[in-house]
Amino acid sequence: MAKKSSTRRKTAKAETSSGLKGVSAVDRALSVLTAFQRGDGEVSLAELTRRTGLIKTTVMRMALSLESFGLIRRVDDGGYRLDAEVMRLAACYQHAFGLADHVTPVLEKLARSTGETASFYTRRGDQRLCLFRVESANQIRMHVQPGDLRPMDKSAIAQVLRHFDRGRTAAEIEVPIFTSGVTDPHSAALATPVFGPGGALLGALALSGPVTRLTAEHAGEIRPLLKTAGIDLTTACGG
Repeated sequence: MAKKSSTRRKTAKAETSSGLKGVSAVDRALSVLTAFQRGDGEVSLAELTRRTGLIKTTVMRMALSLESFGLIRRVDDGGYRLDAEVMRLAACYQHAFGLADHVTPVLEKLARSTGETASFYTRRGDQRLCLFRVESANQIRMHVQPGDLRPMDKSAIAQVLRHFDRGRTAAEIEVPIFTSGVTDPHSAALATPVFGPGGALLGALALSGPVTRLTAEHAGEIRPLLKTAGIDLTTACGG
């Protein structure tokens, strides 16, 4: 018995010294779950296989586990769709942070006062996720919706999320940051960081619009409004 305990301690020590690693089966299951995209209704087994890079039998096994937790559901023709547990978790996420209550009024005010679309992005790995958005009243605007993923490129929003991430200093970065024609040659954006308790970055507060309207000159005019909104939102979120 003593020998077994010693072995366990050595194993635990080795795991601690080398750093914890994820569970491959969990990784595969989550790759199936996160393969669903905005606008998806039902996704076929073949399409999930293509999106995840897993073989069909593996996708089917992972899907069974996800289905048992109510995260996805298999439909009659063999395809899959997201199930109600995903909505419950999304509601829990927003409630836990209270972000919607704080962010939405700020976005609405910015959209009214600047005439541009106001949005709030968070980082998700090598992509940025549009979490909240209030559209401009102008007919010419960029059509991105909450839930859309965009690349972590050199756009203003991505720069804010990258430079002000936890553990990184960006004292030399002047905000809000303005870029034009980066992700889309027809769109421009102005972005500033929002922080939470302990100085953790919550996300990027942004204004965006077509390059013909959101010019460098116009960005300079509305820059103080966005900067103030970012500071006020940081204070409201405990930052």
